[in-house]
Amino acid sequence: METEDEGIEVSSKFLSLLILGVSLVIVGIVIVVVASAASGSGSVGGVIFIGPIPIVFGSAPNTAWLILIGIIIAVLSAVVFLVMNRRLEKLTR
Repeated sequence: METEDEGIEVSSKFLSLLILGVSLVIVGIVIVVVASAASGSGSVGGVIFIGPIPIVFGSAPNTAWLILIGIIIAVLSAVVFLVMNRRLEKLTR
């Protein structure tokens, strides 16, 4: 009896980018935790992305910077998505 190998083929470039992205997120979390523990400050803030929409929260005086960074990242992610979508459409034609 033959067994069929089911699944999705993933290119090595995509897999490398995925591993790099997850690694960067983990490194970022570690840096934030270490910096917070070292400074002992009681301020809190963060940016949560749901798709391209940033949700910003914070109780620090630098929350405006979080809003600005969230908007910049949202715009950049939308631009990258549109550029990649157009390139994919050109390749599939």
